[in-house]
Amino acid sequence: MTSNIKKYGFKEGVPHEFELLDLGTHYANLFDDLIIPHRTDFYQIIWFKSGMPKHMVDFHPIEIQPNSILFVDKNSVQCYDSKEPIDGEILLFTDNFFCKTEYDTKFLRSSMLFNDLYAISSIEVKSLTAVFDSFMKLIKTELASDVDNYQSDILRNYLQNLLLLSERERQNQNSTQINKGSDLECVIKFRDFLDKQFQTQKSVSKYAIQLNVTQKRLSNATLKIMDITPKQMIDARIILEAKRLLVHTTDSVKEIGYTLGFDEPTNFVKFFKKHQHITPIEFRNRF
Repeated sequence: MTSNIKKYGFKEGVPHEFELLDLGTHYANLFDDLIIPHRTDFYQIIWFKSGMPKHMVDFHPIEIQPNSILFVDKNSVQCYDSKEPIDGEILLFTDNFFCKTEYDTKFLRSSMLFNDLYAISSIEVKSLTAVFDSFMKLIKTELASDVDNYQSDILRNYLQNLLLLSERERQNQNSTQINKGSDLECVIKFRDFLDKQFQTQKSVSKYAIQLNVTQKRLSNATLKIMDITPKQMIDARIILEAKRLLVHTTDSVKEIGYTLGFDEPTNFVKFFKKHQHITPIEFRNRF
């Protein structure tokens, strides 16, 4: 099996798994790698200060507006525009860097910036330009300082404040309001398990057991937050990965079916056609 989706880990040899880069330089230096579909195992906050590129994240073409920030979750398949010059800043960080305590983990997993259950998160910076710029300068200054026992905590606090400001602005700009609470927490935990196990585990009851809730409780949560059932969430996750593999790899339909946990290729084809109304091959040919 020959996957064409290149996956990048965080740069080795840096003091923290946290980095702030000039977006224009980053784009120029890694142009050939960025304009083809790729994944990273770290989070990205991309501040497009200028340019209006089309940025692709998991089959969602995003029309970037100047002075806007895009939040890209780890493991998403993304692709930069090859024709539109861009400039700005890009902040990269990992779970290892941010999640030092249980509170940190809960904060990051409940943030709608990287876990937007409806769409890819982005905000227009607008009147917050000076505030965001000041945070970036503080981060740059700290990164340029000698490493000591305080540095990672200081950087994490800057990042957390940046995320809080961004999420508040996202709520102000987005008509979809999500109330944080036990239902949202349940759905996000379910999605975490689903992301790791969808290839081998397709049973709602087994996920409910892992979450230590009843199937009814899980169903009530997904219906309230997402307006779909747990089974529909499982199917949607399988379809997303199928699309990724069909478009971004040269694997055969048979191989992709096996990768996604289907014993028979015909079962995968029937499943895909039921949800997409076209065959896997027809979908691949469209792209």
